[in-house]
Amino acid sequence: MNIRATILEEHSKKQVLKIANYVGNDKERFAELIQIYFDGPHIVTQRASWALAHCAVADYNLVYPYLDKMIDMLNPNAHDAVKRNTLRILGNIDVPEALMGLLVVKCFKYLQSESEPIATRVFSMTILLNISKKKPDLKSELKIVISELLPYGSAAIQSRAKKTLKELEKL
Repeated sequence: MNIRATILEEHSKKQVLKIANYVGNDKERFAELIQIYFDGPHIVTQRASWALAHCAVADYNLVYPYLDKMIDMLNPNAHDAVKRNTLRILGNIDVPEALMGLLVVKCFKYLQSESEPIATRVFSMTILLNISKKKPDLKSELKIVISELLPYGSAAIQSRAKKTLKELEKL
């Protein structure tokens, strides 16, 4: 299968699952898919990110060699789908300590930005909670930010915020 061509054929869940099933947990195919994600252009990166999220669920170990570049993809010009799918992946893995600082900064920006989509903000909250488990000094700052969001957030943000605050209390 030509992954890039398949990505461009159509934008659908059926196509994403076709790609994810082809890639499976094959490291070489995953490397090809993630290179497509990195190389773009935007439409290709956006579609590849969705397939990556499905592949990562099957085997999160596939993403570890690419984490630094994936975090770099979380930039202001990134498409919402790229941010959402990348954050979804990062929220389900054990982020190495060397990459935590940059990821924390980006996640706090997303979480506090009213212009970011709800999913981006919610996944950022999850990542910050996960990092707080290893870096307890982050706990108080996260509590403050979440408490400020709680009264004005959407139902999804309020729900995740309440769950996150409960988890933070247990730490």
